[in-house]
Amino acid sequence: MKKTLLGLMTAAFVCSSAFATVPAPQANAPAQTATPAAVPLPEISATAYIVKDAQSGQILAEKNLNAQIEPASLTKLMTAYLAFKALDNGTLKPDQMLTVSEKGWKAEGSRMFLDPKKPASVSDLIKGLIVQSGNDAAITLAEAIGGSEEGFATMMNAEAKRLGMKNTVYTNSTGLPGEDHLTSVNDLVILAGAIIRDFPKYYPIYAMKSFKYNNIEQPNRNLLLYRDPNVDGLKTGHTSSAGYNLVASSKRNGRRVISVVVGTESTEARASESSKLLNWALQAYDTPKLYDANQTISQVKVYKGSSNAVNVGFLNASYVTIPHGEGQNIKPILETVQPVLAPIQKGQVLGKLKVMNGNTVLAEKNVVALNTVEEAGWFGRTYDSIVLWFKSLFADE
Repeated sequence: MKKTLLGLMTAAFVCSSAFATVPAPQANAPAQTATPAAVPLPEISATAYIVKDAQSGQILAEKNLNAQIEPASLTKLMTAYLAFKALDNGTLKPDQMLTVSEKGWKAEGSRMFLDPKKPASVSDLIKGLIVQSGNDAAITLAEAIGGSEEGFATMMNAEAKRLGMKNTVYTNSTGLPGEDHLTSVNDLVILAGAIIRDFPKYYPIYAMKSFKYNNIEQPNRNLLLYRDPNVDGLKTGHTSSAGYNLVASSKRNGRRVISVVVGTESTEARASESSKLLNWALQAYDTPKLYDANQTISQVKVYKGSSNAVNVGFLNASYVTIPHGEGQNIKPILETVQPVLAPIQKGQVLGKLKVMNGNTVLAEKNVVALNTVEEAGWFGRTYDSIVLWFKSLFADE
């Protein structure tokens, strides 16, 4: 039985442009799609695309969301994610020198021009991977982390599964075409968000406009870095079969949005179509904070517990994305599944918060216990069992 708490919790629904750290998404939670904005979406010429608010996790616009597509060099987002993870856990060190294998040296496509006779530092390899899109850098890092590129691909797939990337299969570290090497724009936006959230100290590499290695300076192929000061990443990709692709992110007045376009016709097209999505998302929507982390939304009755109530809310700050100017019309409604029985663990899902604009549901978010409630003793459990039995009799009438 559901219980709706409508005090409408006049709760701290703060229409503010100040944002906390992006909360970690639940891997198995479907992304919410925001209510259509008053400002119409411009026409986007791409095989598939998506734009998403990083704070709320809500999708603002999409086409062919989960269709499998070739990632091309967007594959290197996952290669970089695992390299960052290796740096953080000590598997790699920034100044560690890695020897370039013959496979890495002979890599086709874009390269940072590694020399097999000259070891390269992990720091340089990561910059060559991200800024220069070096396939030789990708293979060298993959072999160092995974033992072989094949072993690294297994790690890539495991990480994709952990992040909730349900349409992705990796067979290599570079993005060179392969029959089963596939992803989707939804998975790519999940991965981009994870990079920004999990590795803030490495993320600025994506904003580098050029990198020089082996006396060869190459520019970042993300044209938006030169055109829009709010854009600070992420990655381009291209093959003849995949078209021109771009994962981009823009942060304006504390609010971040992430876009993905694939299958455009040129380097200029992927930049212009991405710019349309990013600017529209930032102009047409607001993302106010609903509740602070660990803020009590309400207290919910608990049966058979050492305490007769539990505080519910969010472990991370909670945001909602709404059409621009609609903040004053937003009302949160808390629904909990009754009865709530002890024992209860902190973080346990106890219901959901519906964010309403009139009769329209803008978003639904799981609410969790903010504290642990232990089970009561024998007498307390027995007493509450009797109470629940009588309540069930009346509920059946």
